[in-house]
Amino acid sequence: MTTSPLLALIDQRMFRELFRDHLYWSNPDQPPLQIPVDGVQYKLEQVAGFKGLRVWYCAQLPPKQIQRLIDQQVGAHSHERLVIFADEHAQAWRWPRRAQLGGANAKLVMHEYKVGSDDQRLVRQLEAIKIGFDEDLKLPELLSRMRAAFDHEAETASAQAARLMGGLYAALDAAGWDERNATLLLARLLFLWFADDTAMWRRSVHGEAPVLFQPFVVEHTSGGTLAADLAALFEILDTEESRRASNTPSELAAFRYVNGGLFHDPLQMGPLTAAFRNQVIEAGEFDWSVISPAVFGSMFQTVNDKKARRAAGEHYTTEESILKTIGPLFLDEFRERLESGRSDRGQLTKLHNDLGRVRVMDPACGCGNFLIVAYRELRAIEQDLLLAKRDLDITEKGATSALQSVDITLDLKVSPDHFFGIEINEWPARIAETAMLLVDHQANLRMQDDFGIVPDRLPIKVSSTIVHANALRYEWSAVVEPTEDVIIVGNPPFIGQYTKKPEQTADTKRIWGANYKGYLDYVTSWYALALQYYGTTPGRWAFVSTNSVSQGEAAEFLWRPIFNAGWRCRFAHRSFQWSTEAPDGAAVHVSIIGFDRRQDNVPKATLWTYPEGGKGAGASQQVANINAYLLPMPRIFVSSSTRPLVSQLPVVTKGSQPTDNGNLVPKASDVAAVNAIRADPIASRFLRPFMGADELLYDKERWCLWLEGVDADTIERSPVLKARVAAVREFRLKSTKAPTRAKAATAHLFDERRQPDTEYLAIPRHVGETREFFTAKRLAPEVICGDANAMVKDPDGFALGVLSSTMFILWMRGVGGRLESRLRFSNTFVYNSFPLPTLSDQRRSALVAAAAQLTAARAQFPDKSLADLYEPGRIPEPVLEAHAAIDKVIDAAFGVKDSATVEDRQRIMLRRYAALTKQPDDATLFDLESVSDG
Repeated sequence: MTTSPLLALIDQRMFRELFRDHLYWSNPDQPPLQIPVDGVQYKLEQVAGFKGLRVWYCAQLPPKQIQRLIDQQVGAHSHERLVIFADEHAQAWRWPRRAQLGGANAKLVMHEYKVGSDDQRLVRQLEAIKIGFDEDLKLPELLSRMRAAFDHEAETASAQAARLMGGLYAALDAAGWDERNATLLLARLLFLWFADDTAMWRRSVHGEAPVLFQPFVVEHTSGGTLAADLAALFEILDTEESRRASNTPSELAAFRYVNGGLFHDPLQMGPLTAAFRNQVIEAGEFDWSVISPAVFGSMFQTVNDKKARRAAGEHYTTEESILKTIGPLFLDEFRERLESGRSDRGQLTKLHNDLGRVRVMDPACGCGNFLIVAYRELRAIEQDLLLAKRDLDITEKGATSALQSVDITLDLKVSPDHFFGIEINEWPARIAETAMLLVDHQANLRMQDDFGIVPDRLPIKVSSTIVHANALRYEWSAVVEPTEDVIIVGNPPFIGQYTKKPEQTADTKRIWGANYKGYLDYVTSWYALALQYYGTTPGRWAFVSTNSVSQGEAAEFLWRPIFNAGWRCRFAHRSFQWSTEAPDGAAVHVSIIGFDRRQDNVPKATLWTYPEGGKGAGASQQVANINAYLLPMPRIFVSSSTRPLVSQLPVVTKGSQPTDNGNLVPKASDVAAVNAIRADPIASRFLRPFMGADELLYDKERWCLWLEGVDADTIERSPVLKARVAAVREFRLKSTKAPTRAKAATAHLFDERRQPDTEYLAIPRHVGETREFFTAKRLAPEVICGDANAMVKDPDGFALGVLSSTMFILWMRGVGGRLESRLRFSNTFVYNSFPLPTLSDQRRSALVAAAAQLTAARAQFPDKSLADLYEPGRIPEPVLEAHAAIDKVIDAAFGVKDSATVEDRQRIMLRRYAALTKQPDDATLFDLESVSDG
């Protein structure tokens, strides 16, 4: 039952009234069209329009393939159009979608509507294209609304295509097909479906555009012969037409010679069932022309095992993230040159030649999404450039003469064979090869819209090069020779320093050689090979990487060789939360970083910063320099140290480690174990409060057995102690580590013991990224600090004051490591490197007093844990006042002005660190006018 007046009009097929009286479009301005397709005449009536955008209605609902053929002819009369096919039961609303940023995908998106249904999505789409009474709407604005309203169908089409491919792959896997042959078969089927839906089989722009593969499967195969029938077709597609047998059946002879290797490589056909044939037919009914480039990665994620993907570090890239990478690396520059040179033939010619020299390589290409989008966007720029040249021709020669110029397709300089990839797995490598063929055809189709001519790519003579190999063991220069025109982009595997497999660790060490200092993620191997590849050659390159490459100790080891080789950071997206096209997209935080080696530093470096936590839109700024920590500051490196850089800072260690399998430190949930210890008169004497990370932050209760100084006789007299110590001994003896086995001799003690004999500061290893202040807490010596925390002796509160300052947490934010987006405390790196100025006795006393004020302020809220007290935006006023008192002391020591920004503060600390470690102070990179330290 419909609930909308719009749907009521749609059900009655009163489209003129719908658009004229309810959406306020204009009356029609074109006579009806008679469109012949396969001997049938289809009448289309224009029902409404708006400034050249026309709505056409066909009172029939032909098959989808016929709908597309009809629209091709309607397009000759209405470049911008909405076509509605409708009978008494169902309707198909079709909108020609252009891909993002002027890309080439101009085929139809379809919204299917069942008469009588309460289709609120269609209602929302129509409301989006409603024109207000007082609106002076321009056509581009309406087109933008229209595309936003209807393009959602193309997004869902990508997911549907992925499901279809996943189902086919699963069927082949169940039938015993190996991965290689299943991969090749599906790649061929994908090409054939796409060729059907994009008129690839035609021989010229004026020739017919037949659909060949779908009728072949439906009419000339059977459930029992499908494998043989497809094998025969593949052989025909790999045979030049002049060399085919004279008795080739007509249904096969109609197919053109493809070439290009796709149908040439040997394919071992396995069994294909009638059910599989039905799946192929169902997939053929899908409109493959509307799939977006990002779908290929989604297909791989659908058919590939989730655990295998994670083990390989595979996280497939959204188009948005690809554009964040290739835009500032090269696309934006080319677009700016195009816009500034539109009226200058010399500038256009130079730009066109430069576009023709570009070579793009992705040495971890997966399904080729980077190559696909880069090729599509470069072709779109070239297309716009050719249009600009044509406009100049019309101005100079007149329209008639200009339009009679030579074949525009001969002027194309951006070519698929300028794109290169290396991929370790065969399935995505195959998909990448096929996808590049498809996106090339999509780009060619746009030429028909703008020039009335389309390059004929069959047989395939030029194609991209995708090498199936391990990029860390394959010579990149063998793929494409390094020149200043080679651009490297990609999304290498995300595998952390401590999750690498032995062979991956071996590869990383081999590639970095003597520069391997540890702490380097697997992804950094691609950075090292990019440096080796270019050598002294200028170039530009960018990778999507785990955010750890610009955090903590790893930053120095990775970035020092990059800067030493003369590269600068051209742009960077600071840490943001990653999303992929996969249904189970991984929750990771990444950075996108690009480099070039241009002496003029043009364009200026651009830095995108995201809200803490990495969610939301990034804000960009042009800066003089981007350093290893992705800060707009000098190239200063912070190093780890075994001792604090500043002698006034006390030494921080980690807490005591039990290595006990829960026998000395029962789980917090094991109430029965704690009660049993309490019931034992001997054991209960040694029960101590235990402070792990959760206990520290959330005030959770936990207990441990602390048996320091307890003799063996005492333990023997307690059944509880005797049993628990014996269990610890047995656990340690089974360890694969010799030091742990040796500690079985002292099974009653914690494996590592560092418990202070004075009040101390317990320091959590991680703190939420949105915290305004670091959340450490002073504890009494009888509270045992576990190794999930760090700790430092703090008898008077001095350490609490330092770590609770704004400057300290901003130091962590600026240079420290992270776990996902949470700030990570490190005693050897973050703490020991903190460049605290020497405090006078007076200032030190003031800081201790401010720390005591903080402790007293927290005590006013005994029911609130540290996590509760420091909830962003809800910190109690007394606590804020105490932190302000701490900041007053620390800020004065650093010379920070009241107006100082976060960047000002971090810049001051880096300058002081550089002075303390005697690093060069490049004043030109400090942007001295914005420094607030006087």
